Amino acid sequence: MELTYKEKFIRFMVENEVLCFGEFTLKSGRKAPYFINAGKYRTGKQIARLGEYYAECIRAHGVKAETLVGPAYKGIPLAVAASVALYEKFGEEVNYCFDRKEVKDHGEGGLFVGKTLADGERIAIIEDVMTSGKALREILPKLREAADVKVEAMIISVDRMEKGLTSEKSAVQEVYDEFGVKVYSIVTMQDIIDAIEKGVIGGKEYLEAMKAYRAQYGVQG
Repeated sequence: MELTYKEKFIRFMVENEVLCFGEFTLKSGRKAPYFINAGKYRTGKQIARLGEYYAECIRAHGVKAETLVGPAYKGIPLAVAASVALYEKFGEEVNYCFDRKEVKDHGEGGLFVGKTLADGERIAIIEDVMTSGKALREILPKLREAADVKVEAMIISVDRMEKGLTSEKSAVQEVYDEFGVKVYSIVTMQDIIDAIEKGVIGGKEYLEAMKAYRAQYGVQG
């Protein structure tokens, strides 16, 4: 059975202990049957593979971006890895840049490192996961201060497809409603459930708990 890039990514997460099953208490206080720990990515091999999955997602959704922006700090290696993968795997050369936490007032100065952003430039923001949309809310004013760029999309690894604490919408849906930014994920919670059902990964003993959690807290994607 030939796996899709989504299925390969889910298996990749499990193999690297990024995706775990059990009972976990999230920051929201909710008890979830699965947990995603992106902190487990720590080797050159892992980040190279991860970049390929981001590149696949960018291509699959037809995102046309001239520059990939990685919000400091987690987004920095992701944007770099994705730009390398786009070139090595698909022959597409794109720029990358990332923001500083503080503006540099000496040397070349500026708020961004890498590509100098220009008016009208098409960009995609690269992040790991989206819980509340905080990273996007922080990076957008910096981008607009730098140039009148066009945000084509935000790319994340996993969409939990989960309602917010004070809303019936997910963070992904709220971000689109508030900023008009489309968020694409390599995989969704539903993709993970489907992968368990198809036997792509183990975890059938957690399947009912996954479905119950999705029924209680999930949104329609």
